[in-house]
Amino acid sequence: MAKSIKDLNLKGKRVFIRVDFNVPVKGGVVKDDTRIVEAMKTINYAKGQGAKVILASHLGRPKGEKNPDYSLAPVAQYVSEKFFPVLFVSDCIGETVADAVAEMKDGEVALLENLRFYKGEEKNDPEFVKALAANADVYINDAFGTCHRKHASTYGMAELIADKAAGFLVEKEIQYFSQLVKNPARPFGAIVGGAKVSDKIGVIKSLLELADNIFVGGAMAYTFLKYQGFTVGTSLVEDDQLNVVEEILAVAKKKQVKIFLPLDHVVAAEFNGAPVACDGQNIADGFMGLDIGPKTAELYIHELNRCKTILWNGPMGVFENPSFAEGTFSIARALGAAEGIVVVGGGDSVAAVNQAGVANMIDHISTGGGASLEFIEFGSLPGIDILG
Repeated sequence: MAKSIKDLNLKGKRVFIRVDFNVPVKGGVVKDDTRIVEAMKTINYAKGQGAKVILASHLGRPKGEKNPDYSLAPVAQYVSEKFFPVLFVSDCIGETVADAVAEMKDGEVALLENLRFYKGEEKNDPEFVKALAANADVYINDAFGTCHRKHASTYGMAELIADKAAGFLVEKEIQYFSQLVKNPARPFGAIVGGAKVSDKIGVIKSLLELADNIFVGGAMAYTFLKYQGFTVGTSLVEDDQLNVVEEILAVAKKKQVKIFLPLDHVVAAEFNGAPVACDGQNIADGFMGLDIGPKTAELYIHELNRCKTILWNGPMGVFENPSFAEGTFSIARALGAAEGIVVVGGGDSVAAVNQAGVANMIDHISTGGGASLEFIEFGSLPGIDILG
């Protein structure tokens, strides 16, 4: 188990906190501050302990080049206006940083420029790691969404710095996902949606070892239904994954894991076409499935209400379009009212519980889509393991 930030003496120390401030910025304005708010507990704790707090993050994909479109300056300004003064440092390594940190007083906060302005960040380049670590006495990882990456700021630094720990956000993620993979209250139901079976093979195979019930939605359901001999019209299907579906269903049968597939659908002649109710599992030629139907939602919700642990990753349909959103939102509302422990991971599912207005009723909403899936698949993550 990783050490906690509470286990370390921070007073007067240069405390490097890897945060996830990869937030949507348009026209120099922060559009969604969820990730910033999530990091505040750790930042405020370090401030209160008298640390010199050095925040570092990536933003977008600048591909190792300095690009003003991906600058963290607007984020520093946002934090300064909404929370507390933050010094923005126009680089993340070198003399500019060293000089700025040398001037800092205990309890002050600085935000470094985008880590991915250097190729060394994603390559975990030893020289870049050394340059980052030169301005830190203590290393804290509070960016769960990047813990599955062996990058300089999420892995390399933790190899170099002896005083290291998880921030409160990463601790909370570890607590919930460890419980899911080690000791879930049963029955354990997993809802898996999204477009492609191929994106979720690893996690589905892991869930076959962990869950009692798996509820399939989204376009990936049509690959399962096609394998079972149903007609799927022009729905998105991965023909090259039919053998994988065969394997998944065989393992599920052997392990007595029940896999639920849609009983009915909402379909359309084209992607943004008029919605048509499809009462059975077969979809007629010329139509594509774009959401689960009401019978499916009713069945899934009935079975989920019997579960003591529920994981949700991936929408039930194209919920960005109101015509095909009801399946996803009905599941979201049911999870908000569920009595079991509910964990939601993955950007689309998180967006759905927010839009359905039930986010504050969910036990845990993960800040890392890919990271949460890899935690379920592998039982831990490199950025957490390296914290010792």
